Amino acid sequence: MLNFNPLIIISILFALLALLSLIGTIRALRKRALFGSTLRFVITLLMLSLSALFGTISIAVQGYHALTREDLAAVVKIEPTGAQKFTARFLFSDGSEKAFNLSGDQLYVDAHILKWKPIANIFGLHTDYELDRVAGRYENLDDEMNKARTVYTISKDKPLDMFYLRRTFEILGPLVDVDYGSATFVDLSRAEEFKIMVSTSGLLIRKTGEETR
Repeated sequence: MLNFNPLIIISILFALLALLSLIGTIRALRKRALFGSTLRFVITLLMLSLSALFGTISIAVQGYHALTREDLAAVVKIEPTGAQKFTARFLFSDGSEKAFNLSGDQLYVDAHILKWKPIANIFGLHTDYELDRVAGRYENLDDEMNKARTVYTISKDKPLDMFYLRRTFEILGPLVDVDYGSATFVDLSRAEEFKIMVSTSGLLIRKTGEETR
């Protein structure tokens, strides 16, 4: 089932306005109306720029999920496989699954979070998040520094990523209020199941069946 994306609709509308403005520019040139053709050409460029901007944003936020109050990002089943070793099986909110063999005493997960400004809220953009990495974390600092590190990406590949575009291009400042990383980890002692939750304040981990306070 196709998801409605208002950004794509807006991008198409600006592209159509650019086409109409271009037609008006050509007509003005045929009538040798220099001022009118120049004005219409500037409007054409503006419409094309807006179309490209919204089209780029629609691509760059692919893989991100709109955040309301507190969302379930994934369910993780932990299976110990040895001393300071375990398998983490992720069931993501979109139904996909991945398993990771990790080393350490704790499960570590981080995410990218984007908070949009009110002007962007008009176009249906609010707070979005994307899980980024999973790793094994050692409780002892010496172990963390000297033992094997296991880190995997859990974000989806995409041609553009809004998280990095915002840090590269200041022009996006009026749209994106803040972009930040959030991380959480939990101690492991036996086979257990956890829920990775995302709230407006960041990531958190709860045991399955644990009530929200």
